[in-house]
Amino acid sequence: MREFSYTVVFQPLPEGGYSAAVPAIPEICTFGQTLEEARNMAQDAIRCYLESALKTGEPIPKDISPATERVAVTLV
Repeated sequence: MREFSYTVVFQPLPEGGYSAAVPAIPEICTFGQTLEEARNMAQDAIRCYLESALKTGEPIPKDISPATERVAVTLV
């Protein structure tokens, strides 16, 4: 058994719920009505992706952490 860890970016959606994206695996973008549901959906999507990659001999992507920064803007 191997364990993998990936950064997941959660965004609240205007219509409710959360999107979940995996920067290291751009093919993965999923959704949940709650943050917990979005997290579970992301875990499932990552698991399925990695299982498929291992079966087909595709390389396992390394995690990447996107650079984030709070930027202040002044309006005149």
